[in-house]
Amino acid sequence: MKLQWQIRAALPEDSHGLQVCMEFAYACYQQRMEGKRLPPMDLDYSAEIKDFPVWIVECEGQIVGGLIMVFEYDHAMLANIAVHPEFQGLGIGGGLMKFAETKAKQKSYKQLQLATHVLLNENISLYLHLGWKETHRDETRVYMQKELCGVKNNL
Repeated sequence: MKLQWQIRAALPEDSHGLQVCMEFAYACYQQRMEGKRLPPMDLDYSAEIKDFPVWIVECEGQIVGGLIMVFEYDHAMLANIAVHPEFQGLGIGGGLMKFAETKAKQKSYKQLQLATHVLLNENISLYLHLGWKETHRDETRVYMQKELCGVKNNL
């Protein structure tokens, strides 16, 4: 049986479930990070939901993914996108990526940006596969962007 999931806007009462989901989503990287926690593991998701556009993925009443975006003057940014490891491989991550692109296009943005940790090679490979391009990197982050097709209006 295929699991049914849906994306919806996060509500204040979703903050704890989103925190738990993000903790699991990023915990698998801790050994690679020599025990260091990635920043999304320690965010105040109540504040994130209050201050930014946040969406969650719900499956059978459980929060299994999340997306936080930031809309700047000239680009939209994926501030955080993750899926609980037990629900990876079901198309949820790809669904969140398409959803983010749709939201950016609806607001007439021509470009999406993100940053990921340099040690998260599988994420970098996935983003490249999905049409993202690396723009630069520093000691800890790889910065990427994706041009959005079909945007008619200029900012």
